[in-house]
Amino acid sequence: MAWVAIILAGFCEVFGVAMMNRFQLDRKLSTVLLLIISFGVSLLLLSYAMNTVAMGIAYAVWTGIGTVGGALVGMIFFGESTNWRRILFIVMILTAAVGLKLAS
Repeated sequence: MAWVAIILAGFCEVFGVAMMNRFQLDRKLSTVLLLIISFGVSLLLLSYAMNTVAMGIAYAVWTGIGTVGGALVGMIFFGESTNWRRILFIVMILTAAVGLKLAS
């Protein structure tokens, strides 16, 4: 169950980052509330998962999901660059997170 919590925490983090970008566009109170709730839920889920999973692993996977997810959301929904270097480094982040889990 802890791994499900980490994955959900990562997705909440990605949603929060998307809401940060959206807030720059529309400045609505509902966007701020969604941002605060998503980051709060993300931290609560991460905290729960760290009762079972080692801190270093949990944090690395959580930040990996947030980083990769944020970059992908930016590319897909906000028109950010999709050059090969950026995609290469996203793959490297994913590979590092998987490697860290396999090595522990």
